[in-house]
Amino acid sequence: MDLLSPRPSVGQIKPYRPVRPPRDGRRWIDLSLTHNPLGPSPLALDAYCEAATRIHCYPDWDQEPLRHAIARRHAIDADHIVCTAGSEELIHLVAQAFAGPGDEVLCHERGYRGFLKAIRAAGATAVVAAERDMVVDVEALIDRASERTRICFLANPNNPTGTYIPADAVQRLRAGLPSHTLLVLDSAYADYCRLPDYSDGTEIVENSDNVLLIRTFSKMHGLAGLRVGWGYGPATVVEAVNAIRGTFNVSLPAQLTAAAALSDAEHEEATFAHNAQWLPWLSRELERVGLRVYPSVCNFVLARVPTDPSLGTQAVVDHLARRGILVKSVTEYGLSDCLRITVGREEENKALVVALAEILG
Repeated sequence: MDLLSPRPSVGQIKPYRPVRPPRDGRRWIDLSLTHNPLGPSPLALDAYCEAATRIHCYPDWDQEPLRHAIARRHAIDADHIVCTAGSEELIHLVAQAFAGPGDEVLCHERGYRGFLKAIRAAGATAVVAAERDMVVDVEALIDRASERTRICFLANPNNPTGTYIPADAVQRLRAGLPSHTLLVLDSAYADYCRLPDYSDGTEIVENSDNVLLIRTFSKMHGLAGLRVGWGYGPATVVEAVNAIRGTFNVSLPAQLTAAAALSDAEHEEATFAHNAQWLPWLSRELERVGLRVYPSVCNFVLARVPTDPSLGTQAVVDHLARRGILVKSVTEYGLSDCLRITVGREEENKALVVALAEILG
């Protein structure tokens, strides 16, 4: 055997390739990534500028100020929080800590693709449960669990479908999984979902010893470029992640900026209000020009391009690109006829609809 060959499971990983605008000097409307169209909080920007004077220093290895800021904001125990370089790093660390060759890890059919990457990187076997009309099927996940199931990943709300399952369904999932299985709740888009039957999972974490909640600063707080995520879970899980994470994995500017972002309730409310106004508007307008739009509780929509022998998803993507607009193809999710489109600013949303009407109308 070639000693330089990686594990076979690594060869199954397809590197993620985000849409990249051509470097032609044009100003592009990027609706392909689920960033905050309003940008970060002014308080966060002030903290970032202040942090620039201290970048010769190592960050707080224990992440104490940021953990305590998260604890105050969410009324949870700081000792049960761990911070990482984005929520994706935490997904990988959990997979490395709790699964490996010979183990199985559950995920759902159109769940966040970062799950599969983390499972394969850890050398474990991915077991994928079917969904029902773009919604997680709890019973299907329970049916696929076995004595070898070490982790079950659940994205709720889910990317790229935009759908969610209610809190009682999550409780049913936990009750139906083996007691030795760690349930990981990826609640990256929780800030956008304020429906009465939804929960980010805080309560189930506090009433269980095998549930980890994952959150991020990339969406509502507009800090995608700084890479800050965090987890809340039992001491055994937090200690395991802390044991294998990089000592200084979250940079000093990221820690200080994220802590400041948590104190700006006004910016958070403005972001929520913007999405609450333009998500339904965008959904209606996309339907009007001929796309099928799935109900979303996130800051994006999943839209199906109509079946037409003379028109395909790539033709729509190419037409939008010629108009300076980027959207996300979701072929890797088995949705070759769908696009994920982020809610942008007013002028961006309207430009998108005009461009779509040109090719679909």
